[in-house]
Amino acid sequence: MYFKYNDITIYYEIYGNSDKTVLILPGWGNTRNTFINIINLLKDSYKVFIIDYPSFGNSPIPNRELSIYDYAQLVSNFIKENNINNPIIIAHSFGGRIVSILSSKYNFKINKLVLMDVAGIKRRKSFKTFFKEKLYKLLKKITHLFPKIKQERLRQMLLLKFGSNDYINLPICMRKTFQNIVKEDLRKYYKKIDVETLLIWGNNDTDTPLSDGFYLNKIIKNSALIIYKNANHFSYLNYPYLTNEILKEYLKIKTR
Repeated sequence: MYFKYNDITIYYEIYGNSDKTVLILPGWGNTRNTFINIINLLKDSYKVFIIDYPSFGNSPIPNRELSIYDYAQLVSNFIKENNINNPIIIAHSFGGRIVSILSSKYNFKINKLVLMDVAGIKRRKSFKTFFKEKLYKLLKKITHLFPKIKQERLRQMLLLKFGSNDYINLPICMRKTFQNIVKEDLRKYYKKIDVETLLIWGNNDTDTPLSDGFYLNKIIKNSALIIYKNANHFSYLNYPYLTNEILKEYLKIKTR
């Protein structure tokens, strides 16, 4: 199914038909299908909504650059249009950025939160990162000294050398959107979350390090942190059975 808000269209799926709802906000990229185990656990007890963000999965590429606030507004209207009331929200990585704004700026009533390896805590750049960015910008400027026929090839070589995988794998028209998103520090919104929150984190997460999990556990008053040993940024995929067992207990799901 598709939902359109202004000039943005997204694809979404619904599982189950309970009057209790769960909204799943995946991470950045085509990750909707990575939640099938969790959906199968929830669909008999809840009505489960899950979306593809613009340009990922079955959702078309938007015709303009977006900010994290555009995403939050989009999801806000999706919630209203589908009459999603007092939901449990499960968010991974980028999904946490959206949740932080929804739960504070938009004052949505949320039953419970499950935040898994979520993003949005902007850290001070290390000297290595700072130097790498400056070197990339300098080398990119130097490409103009080469013949035009070689300039684009050289810029692509520099991008492969210095760019992040998330950035490199994006369509060119989405790269400015990515830059808009990662520059936002969302601590002020996370601090205002006041609903019961379960944090799940991989101790080997290099995208959103465990220190972010400890920080969120500290600033979100009614929260608990579960750490998965030897798990990466996709901790819920590293330990699918354990994740489902934890969700069963946290959400009081009764299984046959």
